[in-house]
Amino acid sequence: MDPHIAGALDRQLTADAQRWLTEAVTRVGRDPAALRTVFPAVGRRCGRGPLVDGWTVADAARARLLVALPLRGAPLAEEITALHRYGDAAEQRAVLRALPLLEDAHASFADRGLPLVREALRGNDTDLIEAALGPYAARHLDHDGYRHAVLKCVFCDIPLDRVAGLAERADRELARMLADFAHERVAAGRDVPLDVWPILRAHPGTLEAAGLPAEAHSPVPDRRAAAVRALTAYSATATAAPAGAA
Repeated sequence: MDPHIAGALDRQLTADAQRWLTEAVTRVGRDPAALRTVFPAVGRRCGRGPLVDGWTVADAARARLLVALPLRGAPLAEEITALHRYGDAAEQRAVLRALPLLEDAHASFADRGLPLVREALRGNDTDLIEAALGPYAARHLDHDGYRHAVLKCVFCDIPLDRVAGLAERADRELARMLADFAHERVAAGRDVPLDVWPILRAHPGTLEAAGLPAEAHSPVPDRRAAAVRALTAYSATATAAPAGAA
């Protein structure tokens, strides 16, 4: 676990919660089946409040339990998948947040958790989508899957600074897709999320190819006004650092 998150968890836990979690980690290390009993109890025993970097206390405590599992490869993936399948939304979020930690701890886990990421991306729970798009998804989603995940975030109003790997993986095709999305929003007289502009700025010509600038001359007042707002926001990114390039 990230020392920053681990340290924040230890500072947040009461003495009783710390004792319970330590004992639960020991139990899970000896008997993987014990996880099915202690995992659902984490929120009640450790707390559910916010921690750091979008994590909750329960997320971090559950991640500590998952990393303690003495399993590898397929058996580990099967246990994680079962926890996700039968858990509530909070438990599913913790599993998703823990995926990169599991891979870091056990290289044999590799991409075995990718079906859980894809399942979260097919849904509409923004907490789960955000949790799924951490470092693990950035490592393992293919180019097309990653681009569509970013687009889903834009549609769901999830800030793109919560998507891991964007600086490295935002390519010209993603910029084209976002430019088309921006044009559709403007054509409907709606505003465009501000965080798409740095990606388009990093790939010159994508906005023009989507036809958005022409909307500034639309005979429809709402479209014209939306285009002006969008182009003004795009121009404001001229001196900003690009969100990513390929």
